[in-house]
Amino acid sequence: MWFKSTSTLGDFEQLVLFGVLRLGDDAYGAAIRQEIHARSGRDVSINAVYTTLDRLEAKRLLRSWTGEPSAQRGGRRRKHYGLTPLGTSALRSAYRTVVSMADGFEERLAK
Repeated sequence: MWFKSTSTLGDFEQLVLFGVLRLGDDAYGAAIRQEIHARSGRDVSINAVYTTLDRLEAKRLLRSWTGEPSAQRGGRRRKHYGLTPLGTSALRSAYRTVVSMADGFEERLAK
């Protein structure tokens, strides 16, 4: 029986989580958007990133915290994101699935 598990991640959710993982403590909306563009070539809107961050936080895959005020931002604080243990587990599962499905296709996909 085919069904969508609550822990199944969509394509864009995976990109956002990988961005958060790659950026570490420097993961905030605009940086995540830039990372996705730099690594995937996808030009995504900042609204799509924030909507996805909110959804992933509601699913308890991410946590957020407010950073220190920045003179560069006119004294405003930046909202940062990090993976929760559940988020790490979901991303690990998604990664393993892709790697498993792609196993043996390296030569065919390199063309």
